[in-house]
Amino acid sequence: MPGDSPSVRDRWWREPLVHFVVLGVVLFALFNWRGAGGGSPRIVITPGQVDALAAAFTRTWQRPPTDVELKIQIDEYVREEMATREAMAIGLDRDDTVIRRRLRQKLEFLAEDSLEAAPPTVAELQAWLDTHQDAFRGEPEVAFRQVYLNPQVRKASLEADARQLTDRLSRGAADASIEALGDSVMLPRDVARTARSEVARQFGDAFADAVLAVPPGRWSGPIRSEYGVHLVYVSEREASRVPALAAVRGQVEREFLADRHQRQLDAMYARLLDRYRVVVEPRGRK
Repeated sequence: MPGDSPSVRDRWWREPLVHFVVLGVVLFALFNWRGAGGGSPRIVITPGQVDALAAAFTRTWQRPPTDVELKIQIDEYVREEMATREAMAIGLDRDDTVIRRRLRQKLEFLAEDSLEAAPPTVAELQAWLDTHQDAFRGEPEVAFRQVYLNPQVRKASLEADARQLTDRLSRGAADASIEALGDSVMLPRDVARTARSEVARQFGDAFADAVLAVPPGRWSGPIRSEYGVHLVYVSEREASRVPALAAVRGQVEREFLADRHQRQLDAMYARLLDRYRVVVEPRGRK
């Protein structure tokens, strides 16, 4: 004010009400400027995005969109973009498990570009196979002949009949016909070299384990199964073994790459963890 002395002007400027009014004017001017478009956030639709929208429409309807239909697709994209921004601005994404998991997937997908992608060497694959032998070890296999004795038919004579028939078989030739011996059952009398799991499927787990323990080259028994008892002659037996790399290379490579990928992701998260301080607050007692 022209007539005011410096001391009066200083007292006027130090008034809190004056500060409040000046701040309100500044904020009002700022909001008006943003409302006029000066600071409005932009949603830019690039030609590539328009092409992508058109291509998506074409895949769905098996024809390109008209101008009106393309305009509708662009409008929907803009609505989705605005809704996404507004939802994130008020924090709707923070406590949504589905969104959090999707964002994590996208982050890991983008991170894959920086992960090692070189194909493994033969030496690396062989080392992996050597370290994980149990995962690739084949089943034991066995070939045998069997004569079945039905406990319901033999009743009290079952054990004696088994001993007598074992002696008779032991005195005969290993490849002699056994079709007329024992009792009838819907099981093969001669089993070619077969994996343990297949023997167990037909005869039961207990029988499969017992047959694999029988010394080859002689009649043994009786061995119990889910059906009764059997006299068994094992002609071949192959212990479980680890196959050569060439036989399982595809599987070994898939597991090697999956493990390497996981270890690299773990390392990435370990580096990210260095940037945060994690605090787990104590849970209240119920």
